Amino acid sequence: MTERKQLVFSILGLIAFLGLWEGVWQAGWLNAALVPPPSVLPEVFMSELDNGQWTAMLASSLQHYIIGVVVGSILGILMGVWVGLSPRFRAFQEWITRLLRPIPPLAWIPFAIIWFGVTTEAAAFMIAIGVYWLNFFATLSAVMAVPRDYIELADAYGHTGFWAKLRKIIFPASAPGILGGIRAGLGQGWMLVVAAELFGVQGVGQRMMEAAGLLATDVVVVYMFTIAAVYALTDWIYNMIENRILKWQRTS
Repeated sequence: MTERKQLVFSILGLIAFLGLWEGVWQAGWLNAALVPPPSVLPEVFMSELDNGQWTAMLASSLQHYIIGVVVGSILGILMGVWVGLSPRFRAFQEWITRLLRPIPPLAWIPFAIIWFGVTTEAAAFMIAIGVYWLNFFATLSAVMAVPRDYIELADAYGHTGFWAKLRKIIFPASAPGILGGIRAGLGQGWMLVVAAELFGVQGVGQRMMEAAGLLATDVVVVYMFTIAAVYALTDWIYNMIENRILKWQRTS
């Protein structure tokens, strides 16, 4: 299937989903106070946009989302490479990782408040934790999957230094796995945004909680769609960048 046909079918699927949703509501099978129909969402969105809520909340969420994703991704990749290339350090940190990995980001809320207060930094801290583990394990798996033959070949061609092997062998060979971890982290970051704003940090999640408390489910759905739309745009842009970076693999 060509990309154009795939896009057409995707659009048709979305239209069918929204049409079914609207049809179920029109038939009286759904209570609009509990599950609002799609037809009311544009008006609600325009109201949120006109009063400045939508712009302010999205800007605030983007701020700690970007900080959390960038910090979590960089630290996860660096640690994954280090652990993957150093058997001694891998053994040293193994039980530390087993201790910390199962702890969900939400469990860090008390410490985030104590350390940073109810601030953007606190929300970014919790997002970074979740994104870190995704990138750490993706990078670790990718680095450890690099065939040892490649490293021996690098030695044969005179690339014996650590940085030379890292640049010429490790990063190119593990790039698909590392980039896949970053992409997963971009999605995980938005999942964590709502959770990170539960304790009062301004953003999309906070606005959703306020609206839910007032049973304004139409507002909640508008912000759910906002998260989905921003992530879809982010993922699309990242996919183009990833394809460009990995173009050499597809043409070789």
